[in-house]
Amino acid sequence: MDTTSRSWPASPSTLGGPGWLARVDDHAAESAAGRVWARCGYRSETDPLRAVLLARPPDSIAASTDARAQLMTDRVDLGRLRAQTDAVAEVFRTEGVTVQVAQPPPDAPPNVIFMRDLFLVTPEGAVLGRTASAQRAGEERHAALALARAGIPILHTVRGAASFEGADALWIDRRTVLVGAGFRTDKAGVAALRQVLGEQGAAVLAVPLGPGVQHLLGSLVPVGPRRALVHSAAATAELRAALRARDYELLEFEPDDEVVHSRSLNLVTLAPGRVLMPDGCPHTRRRLDAAGIDTLVVDVSEYVRAAGALGCLTGILHRSADPATDAPGQGSRSTAHA
Repeated sequence: MDTTSRSWPASPSTLGGPGWLARVDDHAAESAAGRVWARCGYRSETDPLRAVLLARPPDSIAASTDARAQLMTDRVDLGRLRAQTDAVAEVFRTEGVTVQVAQPPPDAPPNVIFMRDLFLVTPEGAVLGRTASAQRAGEERHAALALARAGIPILHTVRGAASFEGADALWIDRRTVLVGAGFRTDKAGVAALRQVLGEQGAAVLAVPLGPGVQHLLGSLVPVGPRRALVHSAAATAELRAALRARDYELLEFEPDDEVVHSRSLNLVTLAPGRVLMPDGCPHTRRRLDAAGIDTLVVDVSEYVRAAGALGCLTGILHRSADPATDAPGQGSRSTAHA
């Protein structure tokens, strides 16, 4: 039988036939466009804040009877803590920031409320951390679920015996992330971050943290282009050298009662020269006002009892100086269940 003239049907769409559409954009372009993935990431700690992730405090906080065993400084009132979470979220929304709220299960580790420690969102997606303490083990999976529900791709999960906490990583220019290496983030954690950011054209500069310093965020708080607050007793020579090399203006704060016990520098920069800080710190606020920095305040006293404050509880999802790249649904009351 002669089959040379037989006409074969076209390939099905699943094999590239009619109906098939090739995926032409790479991951970076898809992330920047905000269609396949939510717009996310940042290259500046002071670009206008567009989207954040907070955690609804879990029931496990009320069940905690030994504050030290939970890495907290005192017992925390769950009802007041939840009211403060709501108040913080409302301030962000008033400022035009999209607020995603993770809902960890009742038995989640109590410190899951400190979302900043659990990840770093890069311009192409999140690096999921690995906490250094046994008490916080497993918090990462609650953050991972919340990030996924918010549409944020997870590029890398720190694994093995490495430790990395997001509050140890700060952009000091648009191509350099400063990482505090010490108690919470080890050399292997720095190496993991260096690999991910290197693929995005960014360098990682590791600096040692001083004795008694929990995170880099406790030593350095960028508040504007080439401008930062510094906790004088916590800033190491290596940290100061990195900032001097980039012509930073440093506003020094000595370890007074507000800085140490009220965590007045544990704040969130909303935009260049505008910050949200803990209430009840009048001396710090006067100094910031005198330096031309606009200050908003909110009560986070229960978070302070839990050994953190605004900078710790706020997971940064997106910053951008371009309003065209605002996160979808900006200002909405979004909830990411975890």
